[in-house]
Amino acid sequence: MSHARSEYADFKALAPDVFETVLALGQFAATAGLDTQLLELVKLRASQINGCAFCVQYHTLQGEKFGVSADKLNLVVVWREAQLFSARERAALAWTEALTVLAGGVSDEVYAQATAEFSEKELTYLTSAIASINVWNRFGASYRWTPLARPSVQKAAAS
Repeated sequence: MSHARSEYADFKALAPDVFETVLALGQFAATAGLDTQLLELVKLRASQINGCAFCVQYHTLQGEKFGVSADKLNLVVVWREAQLFSARERAALAWTEALTVLAGGVSDEVYAQATAEFSEKELTYLTSAIASINVWNRFGASYRWTPLARPSVQKAAAS
Protein backbone atom coordinates (compact mmCIF):
# COMPACT_ATOMS: atom_id res chain seq x y z
CA MET A 1 0.00 0.00 0.00
CA SER A 2 1.20 3.48 -0.84
CA HIS A 3 1.80 5.93 1.94
CA ALA A 4 1.66 9.70 1.79
CA ARG A 5 5.03 11.32 1.22
CA SER A 6 3.59 14.63 2.42
CA GLU A 7 0.10 16.07 2.65
CA TYR A 8 -1.94 18.84 1.05
CA ALA A 9 -1.64 20.95 4.22
CA ASP A 10 2.15 20.49 4.12
CA PHE A 11 2.28 21.89 0.58
CA LYS A 12 0.19 24.89 1.60
CA ALA A 13 2.51 25.55 4.57
CA LEU A 14 5.80 24.94 2.69
CA ALA A 15 5.05 26.98 -0.42
CA PRO A 16 2.10 29.31 0.21
CA ASP A 17 3.00 31.45 -2.82
CA VAL A 18 2.88 28.46 -5.18
CA PHE A 19 -0.27 27.19 -3.49
CA GLU A 20 -2.05 30.55 -3.93
CA THR A 21 -0.90 30.90 -7.55
CA VAL A 22 -2.16 27.46 -8.58
CA LEU A 23 -5.38 28.02 -6.63
CA ALA A 24 -5.95 31.35 -8.39
CA LEU A 25 -5.31 29.83 -11.83
CA GLY A 26 -7.99 27.24 -11.12
CA GLN A 27 -10.52 29.82 -9.96
CA PHE A 28 -10.35 32.10 -13.01
CA ALA A 29 -12.61 29.88 -15.12
CA ALA A 30 -15.46 29.95 -12.59
CA THR A 31 -15.15 33.69 -12.03
CA ALA A 32 -15.23 34.15 -15.83
CA GLY A 33 -18.64 32.46 -15.85
CA LEU A 34 -17.96 28.84 -16.80
CA ASP A 35 -20.41 26.45 -15.15
CA THR A 36 -19.09 25.01 -11.87
CA GLN A 37 -20.62 21.59 -12.55
CA LEU A 38 -18.84 21.39 -15.89
CA LEU A 39 -15.57 22.46 -14.28
CA GLU A 40 -15.86 19.75 -11.62
CA LEU A 41 -16.39 17.09 -14.31
CA VAL A 42 -13.30 18.36 -16.15
CA LYS A 43 -11.21 18.38 -12.97
CA LEU A 44 -12.43 14.93 -12.01
CA ARG A 45 -11.61 13.49 -15.45
CA ALA A 46 -8.08 14.95 -15.50
CA SER A 47 -7.50 13.64 -11.98
CA GLN A 48 -8.62 10.16 -13.01
CA ILE A 49 -6.23 10.17 -15.96
CA ASN A 50 -3.36 11.38 -13.77
CA GLY A 51 -4.04 8.89 -10.99
CA CYS A 52 -4.38 11.49 -8.24
CA ALA A 53 -6.51 9.86 -5.53
CA PHE A 54 -6.70 13.05 -3.46
CA CYS A 55 -7.98 15.09 -6.41
CA VAL A 56 -10.42 12.40 -7.59
CA GLN A 57 -12.00 12.34 -4.14
CA TYR A 58 -11.88 16.12 -3.75
CA HIS A 59 -13.60 16.79 -7.08
CA THR A 60 -16.14 14.02 -6.52
CA LEU A 61 -17.11 15.71 -3.24
CA GLN A 62 -17.08 19.16 -4.89
CA GLY A 63 -19.21 17.85 -7.74
CA GLU A 64 -21.75 16.52 -5.24
CA LYS A 65 -21.70 19.87 -3.43
CA PHE A 66 -22.40 21.74 -6.70
CA GLY A 67 -25.23 19.38 -7.67
CA VAL A 68 -23.58 17.17 -10.28
CA SER A 69 -25.62 13.98 -10.50
CA ALA A 70 -24.18 10.79 -9.06
CA ASP A 71 -24.57 9.19 -12.49
CA LYS A 72 -22.35 11.81 -14.13
CA LEU A 73 -19.76 11.58 -11.38
CA ASN A 74 -19.70 7.79 -11.65
CA LEU A 75 -19.67 7.69 -15.44
CA VAL A 76 -17.27 10.52 -16.28
CA VAL A 77 -14.51 7.91 -16.54
CA VAL A 78 -16.42 6.39 -19.51
CA TRP A 79 -18.12 9.56 -20.76
CA ARG A 80 -17.90 8.55 -24.42
CA GLU A 81 -20.09 5.50 -23.74
CA ALA A 82 -22.59 7.30 -21.47
CA GLN A 83 -25.28 9.27 -23.29
CA LEU A 84 -26.14 11.54 -20.34
CA PHE A 85 -23.40 14.07 -21.12
CA SER A 86 -24.36 17.13 -23.17
CA ALA A 87 -22.51 18.19 -26.33
CA ARG A 88 -20.84 20.96 -24.31
CA GLU A 89 -19.72 18.54 -21.59
CA ARG A 90 -18.44 16.10 -24.22
CA ALA A 91 -16.44 18.87 -25.88
CA ALA A 92 -14.99 19.93 -22.52
CA LEU A 93 -14.09 16.35 -21.58
CA ALA A 94 -12.46 15.70 -24.97
CA TRP A 95 -10.52 18.96 -24.59
CA THR A 96 -9.50 17.91 -21.07
CA GLU A 97 -8.20 14.55 -22.24
CA ALA A 98 -6.29 16.12 -25.14
CA LEU A 99 -4.61 18.67 -22.84
CA THR A 100 -3.92 16.14 -20.07
CA VAL A 101 -2.36 13.53 -22.36
CA LEU A 102 -0.43 15.79 -24.72
CA ALA A 103 1.30 13.03 -26.69
CA GLY A 104 0.65 13.99 -30.30
CA GLY A 105 -0.91 17.33 -29.42
CA VAL A 106 -4.55 18.34 -29.81
CA SER A 107 -6.24 17.03 -32.95
CA ASP A 108 -8.12 19.30 -35.34
CA GLU A 109 -11.26 17.27 -34.58
CA VAL A 110 -11.07 17.91 -30.82
CA TYR A 111 -10.28 21.58 -31.43
CA ALA A 112 -13.27 21.91 -33.78
CA GLN A 113 -15.52 20.18 -31.24
CA ALA A 114 -14.34 22.52 -28.48
CA THR A 115 -14.68 25.69 -30.54
CA ALA A 116 -18.19 24.65 -31.61
CA GLU A 117 -19.28 24.63 -27.96
CA PHE A 118 -17.10 27.34 -26.36
CA SER A 119 -16.31 30.90 -27.35
CA GLU A 120 -12.64 31.79 -27.76
CA LYS A 121 -12.66 33.43 -24.32
CA GLU A 122 -14.47 30.50 -22.67
CA LEU A 123 -12.04 28.01 -24.19
CA THR A 124 -9.11 30.05 -22.89
CA TYR A 125 -10.54 29.97 -19.37
CA LEU A 126 -11.43 26.27 -19.67
CA THR A 127 -7.82 25.66 -20.71
CA SER A 128 -6.63 27.53 -17.61
CA ALA A 129 -8.81 25.29 -15.40
CA ILE A 130 -7.41 22.17 -17.08
CA ALA A 131 -3.86 23.47 -16.72
CA SER A 132 -4.50 24.15 -13.04
CA ILE A 133 -5.91 20.71 -12.23
CA ASN A 134 -2.98 19.11 -14.04
CA VAL A 135 -0.62 21.10 -11.79
CA TRP A 136 -2.56 20.03 -8.68
CA ASN A 137 -2.44 16.42 -9.92
CA ARG A 138 1.34 16.60 -10.26
CA PHE A 139 1.62 17.55 -6.60
CA GLY A 140 -1.10 15.23 -5.29
CA ALA A 141 0.04 12.15 -7.19
CA SER A 142 3.76 12.76 -6.60
CA TYR A 143 3.36 13.24 -2.86
CA ARG A 144 0.50 10.71 -2.56
CA TRP A 145 -1.75 13.10 -0.68
CA THR A 146 -4.30 11.25 1.42
CA PRO A 147 -7.82 11.56 -0.04
CA LEU A 148 -10.32 13.47 2.07
CA ALA A 149 -12.98 11.55 3.95
CA ARG A 150 -16.63 12.32 3.24
CA PRO A 151 -17.95 14.87 5.75
CA SER A 152 -20.47 12.39 7.17
CA VAL A 153 -17.63 9.90 7.75
CA GLN A 154 -15.58 12.59 9.54
CA LYS A 155 -18.50 13.41 11.84
CA ALA A 156 -19.14 9.74 12.65
CA ALA A 157 -15.45 9.15 13.39
CA ALA A 158 -15.38 12.14 15.76
CA SER A 159 -18.34 10.79 17.79
